[in-house]
Amino acid sequence: MAITAQMVKELREKTGAGMMDCKKALTETNGDMEKAIDWLREKGMAKAAKKADRIAAEGTTLIEVDENTAVILEVNSETDFVAKNEGFKTLVKELADHLLKHKPATVEEALQQKMDNGATVEEHINAAIAKIGEKITLRRFAVVEKGDNAAFGAYLHMGGRIAVLTVLEGTTNSDVAKDVAMHIAAINPKYVSRDEVSADEIAREREVLKQQALNEGKPENIVEKMVEGRLGKFFEDICLLEQSFVKNPDVKVRQFVESNGATVKSFIRYEVGEGIEKRQDNFAEEVMSQVRK
Repeated sequence: MAITAQMVKELREKTGAGMMDCKKALTETNGDMEKAIDWLREKGMAKAAKKADRIAAEGTTLIEVDENTAVILEVNSETDFVAKNEGFKTLVKELADHLLKHKPATVEEALQQKMDNGATVEEHINAAIAKIGEKITLRRFAVVEKGDNAAFGAYLHMGGRIAVLTVLEGTTNSDVAKDVAMHIAAINPKYVSRDEVSADEIAREREVLKQQALNEGKPENIVEKMVEGRLGKFFEDICLLEQSFVKNPDVKVRQFVESNGATVKSFIRYEVGEGIEKRQDNFAEEVMSQVRK
């Protein structure tokens, strides 16, 4: 029987399962809608879909390194309790190994790739959802390559709450690269150097600083000098190389790196749940709503 887009759409609306999973379920059951729903339930996919509207803002990060390739990823769960679950940790490790081996470009591409067990990454995650009982998402990842005369710095803070992966060129000393990663975990710079800050962002900051100085009643003839001085502090706040090194505040990160014959090529910093709007449950209201029923 021909499986139409309308049939796939209908099954997806009834179960909330992924489009490809719905198509496969209909194909396996020769287009029988009820059997397709059962097929999805048996596979744990319909159960996973019911959790799709929940907010997964907890979870963990992980970094895996294999010679000149590394991967950094964030996998989210609904609760911190599940993030500490051994089954969840195993899933994150399996996903990291897969990403490191197959190097997909996007999350969407990764989800459709086949894992060593024959299931797609999406199916593998859905099976974990069915077993663990919470919404789980592969939120983001980056596969990073380096040359032979370079070092990865991998650092996990608070058991994976924050992950930082740095690439330093001119050295193969991973301890130096890790020290820079620890600094980034603590201070959270946005850029490596001021060269990366856009002209628009600098112009906007300069205008804000100018207005601040004028509002303070400073004479216009010294405002420009004040603005340039304060811009230096702005760059120090957001640029890694301009910052005082956390392990030795007497030197800048640039000086620490250069003293080891290296340069910072790049860094990636993930913090679990950043940018995800968490649902704020009011427990008292929830209890009262149950009482009134």
